[in-house]
Amino acid sequence: MNVANIMPGDKIVVELSYTELIVPEQGVYEFIYPAVVGPRYSEIPEQGAADTESWIANPYLHQNEPAPYVFDINISLAAGIPIQALNSPSHPIQVDYNEQGTASVHLKNGKNPTGDRDYILRYQLRGKEIESGLLLYKGEQENFFLLMSQPPKRVETENIPPREYIFVVDVSGSMHGFPLDTSKRLMQELLSDLRPTDSFNILFFSGGSTALSETSLPVTKINIEKAVSMLERQDGSGGTQLLPALKRAMAFPAKETTSRSFVVITDGYVSVETEAFQYIKDNLNSANLFSFGIGSSINHFLIEGLARSGQGEPFVVTSPDEAFQISMRFKQYIETPVLTGINIEFDGFEAYDVEPKKLPDLFAEKPLIVYGKWRGNPEGKIKIHGYRGESNYSKSINVSTAETSTSNEALSYLWARNRIAELGDFEKLQPDSERKKEITNLSLTYNLLTAYTSFIAIDEVVANPDGSSRKVKQPLPLPKGVSGLAVGGIVPTTPEPGVMSLLSVLVLIFVSTLFTRTHRTNITHN
Repeated sequence: MNVANIMPGDKIVVELSYTELIVPEQGVYEFIYPAVVGPRYSEIPEQGAADTESWIANPYLHQNEPAPYVFDINISLAAGIPIQALNSPSHPIQVDYNEQGTASVHLKNGKNPTGDRDYILRYQLRGKEIESGLLLYKGEQENFFLLMSQPPKRVETENIPPREYIFVVDVSGSMHGFPLDTSKRLMQELLSDLRPTDSFNILFFSGGSTALSETSLPVTKINIEKAVSMLERQDGSGGTQLLPALKRAMAFPAKETTSRSFVVITDGYVSVETEAFQYIKDNLNSANLFSFGIGSSINHFLIEGLARSGQGEPFVVTSPDEAFQISMRFKQYIETPVLTGINIEFDGFEAYDVEPKKLPDLFAEKPLIVYGKWRGNPEGKIKIHGYRGESNYSKSINVSTAETSTSNEALSYLWARNRIAELGDFEKLQPDSERKKEITNLSLTYNLLTAYTSFIAIDEVVANPDGSSRKVKQPLPLPKGVSGLAVGGIVPTTPEPGVMSLLSVLVLIFVSTLFTRTHRTNITHN
């Protein structure tokens, strides 16, 4: 962003609205606000650099020199579900807990010179049982809601419903070598941990398709040995007929109380993205679809689009070195369904434009989120039904007890962004004037940038009549813990009190990794 014509003595206030949905990592939600820009090294001479790169030459303060400004941040957290834990590893904070899963977070001692590091806030919502919460927003023209079901902190084995895995594996010529070898390793690891109550099937596809069985098989030693033997015989050859393979796999008979997951493993070298996305949306029913992209140059658009259409998650392996780590994360994600066969009933609550149209299972690694609009008064009940283990599950939420807050305006943006993303998947492949018009209207209505819209602020007051200007380089503080060597300076010979030795920092990093994994996630905040 460029802000022009700042006159001497002027006070400029820039207000930004940022809306994003947080996704937890191992039950921990994390919000990161970048408070300082670290120095950059460039080999390009300053005179030959593009104007967009000129900021790299910005000066920095000396190491340990305080910033010439104060930093303050206040968080209003509305989770809709009781907050179990909340902390900041970056700043000292003061937390005021309110009712119905809300909290106010402030910096201790108010404003202070701590703008030399990113602000990190982490919180957990997991309890002993499945928790469901509702957020409401009443706007001038439309009203929005967000319904969330949060998995429990621990899932007992008896509460995991029977699982069925159908692997749709690309064995075409482009998968020969590392991609297919990684696919074999992934499935062998997954098959080895299946429970006796589970079932599985494998469909290999290239120019045609070959199934392990026309119905999913129970997990027995003989069936697993049969699958591994068939798997090892695949060497990669022929074309890539993905759509017929999806149609055949989804036609396999299913059981109502079973958590069914399709796992599509491919490099994505196909040109039927639109048809595949639409077929999954129309025929997936009560199942989950996960896409696993393997290769050094996969079709990310297909892999991410398949997962979005199937309400699952995309996973990508681009080199042998990362295969084990990502396959373990994938395995951890899909092996613990908490609730399957989910159905939501609106009783006395007039909801419409609800997304997603078809609900996936609730997994231990990710909450289930439903967006929508509502009319009339916030009353009635929202009922959630499903299967947990071998038992029926039912939960009723009284809409009138949920707080209708104007601070929940972000719900409208989340709904619109979700809708634009869905339309965009198809528009990129098959441009359509009506679809483009809908995307544009959503963008203008909800002030969201798209491929067809942009926003420019115009100040009609002439602040600098003679047109003369002068640039002032405001030095930035070095990020906390960064040496002056980063900008060609020298390191102080005597560390200031409280500055850790390198060994202490390494020990701290090692210990912290034992307790939590840092992951940049998404958030909904004002």
